[in-house]
Amino acid sequence: MTSPFSVRSALSVREISREEHLAHLALYPDVSHLQIPEWGDVKPDWDAESVGWFEGTVMVAAALVLYRQVPGLRRALAYLPDGPSIDWRHPRLEQWLDPLVAHVEARGAFSVRIGPPLVVREWEAGTVAEGIADPGVRHLHGMSADALDGSALEVGERLRRLGWQPCPDGDESGFGVGQPRYACQVPLAGQSADELREGLVLHWEQALRKSELAGARVSWGSAADLPEFHRLYAATAARDGFKARPPEYFQRMWRALNAEDGDRVRLYLAEHEGEVLSAALMISVGSRVWHSYAASSPKGRELRPSTALLWRMLGDARAAGADVYDLRAVSPLLDDGNRLLGRLRFKTGTGGRVVEYLGEWELPVGPQGKVLQRALGVYLGRR
Repeated sequence: MTSPFSVRSALSVREISREEHLAHLALYPDVSHLQIPEWGDVKPDWDAESVGWFEGTVMVAAALVLYRQVPGLRRALAYLPDGPSIDWRHPRLEQWLDPLVAHVEARGAFSVRIGPPLVVREWEAGTVAEGIADPGVRHLHGMSADALDGSALEVGERLRRLGWQPCPDGDESGFGVGQPRYACQVPLAGQSADELREGLVLHWEQALRKSELAGARVSWGSAADLPEFHRLYAATAARDGFKARPPEYFQRMWRALNAEDGDRVRLYLAEHEGEVLSAALMISVGSRVWHSYAASSPKGRELRPSTALLWRMLGDARAAGADVYDLRAVSPLLDDGNRLLGRLRFKTGTGGRVVEYLGEWELPVGPQGKVLQRALGVYLGRR
């Protein structure tokens, strides 16, 4: 079958069934886990819809749209997290975006928010370490990137010309509403287990050896272990100052993501002498794996259970044929006053590179779009 992006004539967007969406993903599986139809089942506060782009009768792309209604109104925000996966470098990008906007407007959307899955800059682990060690560097942008994708930056300029506006990144740490702009990714494609270990930064390799000598044991968990995972996760949230999701969220995620593929999400547990000290979820879609909701106990930290846990997960992902292990969000701030600097050191210690995405973009729809955008922002900010 030819690429879904080799289109020449006008495109249309319409709702598709879950079965049509899953059939498309069977052919083109490399999308974010936030763009599979099962993810809609994880988010009960949002109305989920699968949509397809059609050239005539042939579907050439698919996406998950989440709708969040404004309280008291019959209008909604249409959100495509980490998507859609379309031809972002098409010379006429509006051919892809205009029919999407028309479709969600017909569904009552006052605004559409997208997250183009495009990386614009990359910093290798060694470059990040040099920046952290340099007191004159406070932000990743204070160093030259090891890779820069000019065509991805051009997409941003084209979006501006089409009326789209970049969404705020949140606070200076790089975290806010929506998906993070900066992430750490470990390349796995073509690497042997020995090569993966050789790529570890010295402090990470030393921590791993310490964990191995201490006898930390890592194993798969099951749905029955979710309460133990949540205990660690809630304690981590309280310690790090973020709001914990309730146990029901993870039970729903487990059921929803494993409904179509029984190995879509795994739970890993690191134990020592029968006590669980660290845990995390691993979500797999296509050739990518996402490290999600890592949690740990302050007890036994000297045994480095989180290091043993992540090393096992990296090895399992590599053995399963994953090309990229996505460690998710990191902060771009490099000074010692950043409370998230330790997380950045830990993640890049795997040999992972920091990537900067193009970020999320919004377009108001209809005459009240801008006013309702602001109203929803205030509402979500108070939750």
